Amino acid sequence: MDCIFCGIIEGSIPSNKVFENDRVVAFRDIQPAAPVHILIIPKKHIPTMNDVTSEDDALMAELFAAARQIAGELGIAESGYRLVNNVNGDGGQVVYHLHLHLLGGTKLKGLN
Repeated sequence: MDCIFCGIIEGSIPSNKVFENDRVVAFRDIQPAAPVHILIIPKKHIPTMNDVTSEDDALMAELFAAARQIAGELGIAESGYRLVNNVNGDGGQVVYHLHLHLLGGTKLKGLN
């Protein structure tokens, strides 16, 4: 498998981690779209949100719990932040390992 996020999880690709537990890892995006831009990924390789099954429900909840914790630790929880999950090509997905983008640290433009 040639997945950059799996390489980050296993440690063969360096990253600037801000959170890690047994099932989730989060790190700073190398091409940030906002002052705070964190990628939150499951350690289990799931290509897209379309590939999530009911067996992954607890893991999905854990991703969102990690997002809340990270936003609090980085001081953006009260001012606000955005969580984004891109799915497949038309949705803007580039890396086919499910991930959430946590964006904040500035007033974000509305989505039209």
